[in-house]
Amino acid sequence: MPETKRILMVVTNHTRITDDHKTGLWLEEFAVPYNIFRDKGYNIKVTSIRGGEVALDPNSIPEEKNAEWAAAEEELKNTAQLSRDDAQGFDAIFLPGGHGTMFDFPDNETLLYVLQQFAEEGKVIGSVCHGPAGLVNVTYKDGTPFVKGKKLTAFTDEEEREMELDRDMPFLLETRLREKGASFVSSEKWKDFSVRDGNLVTGQNPQSSRSAGEKVVEALENPA
Repeated sequence: MPETKRILMVVTNHTRITDDHKTGLWLEEFAVPYNIFRDKGYNIKVTSIRGGEVALDPNSIPEEKNAEWAAAEEELKNTAQLSRDDAQGFDAIFLPGGHGTMFDFPDNETLLYVLQQFAEEGKVIGSVCHGPAGLVNVTYKDGTPFVKGKKLTAFTDEEEREMELDRDMPFLLETRLREKGASFVSSEKWKDFSVRDGNLVTGQNPQSSRSAGEKVVEALENPA
């Protein structure tokens, strides 16, 4: 019997864009990949930057409860706080998005450390939509940006401007990834688009949650 794969999922705890604009984790970007990993029989550990209950972006909560997402939502009621120990013992890490990630992912020292270890060891790193905000400041131990020269995607500047949230973001994600040397690719706005470059998997927007999760499975089952 092959060993069961272990997946580390890291989500945001940040809850506000402005005083009157709430944000958080985008539910679909967590629940859909979570279900894909669970259905494969993988062991999943759900962590967040600060631990505890995870706030959802109000715009991501369906009007009618989605029974298929119930188990995933239950995981968000009391998450473990991400720790440096989480750098070991996992086969893949996955970063769902939500605008909250733009505020508490990029400069979190624990997340940067964990991602650096995954990068150095060539483990699978997956993310979707704003989740790649966690990748912008990751470097290898020699200081090279992790994303440099890698083919990837994320929430585009065009999509951000259409939401009229570009002025409220600390930076524009596509622009920053390009500045770090990423080979940024994208499809039409709001269309499913994800890309795998070796052990790095990224999805463009919430519509890409399923394909990004499936590509993480591909990367684990069929290593580059």
